[in-house]
Amino acid sequence: MQDRGKLFDDLAQLMTNAMGVAQGAKDEFETAISSWFDRWVAERNLVSRDEFEAVKLMAQKAREENEVLKTQIEALEAAATRKPAAKRRAAAKSQKS
Repeated sequence: MQDRGKLFDDLAQLMTNAMGVAQGAKDEFETAISSWFDRWVAERNLVSRDEFEAVKLMAQKAREENEVLKTQIEALEAAATRKPAAKRRAAAKSQKS
């Protein structure tokens, strides 16, 4: 019976060691795949999500500023077209007097 207990202890120790080796191999595999993927992304000049979001916000802000400037330009153009008409009316009034 004593031999049987030792056999099970040895078998349990062997399985424990095998699980440790398997875990180490898994970790090494994950590290290798992660490194390979990082190199692959870098070689293709892909941007990270953070960089993409930053540029997206910059573009949105630029569009909003363009809309404001467009509105201001339209207001200035409208004012410029009204002034000559007002000047012509004032000149016409002064000629009548």
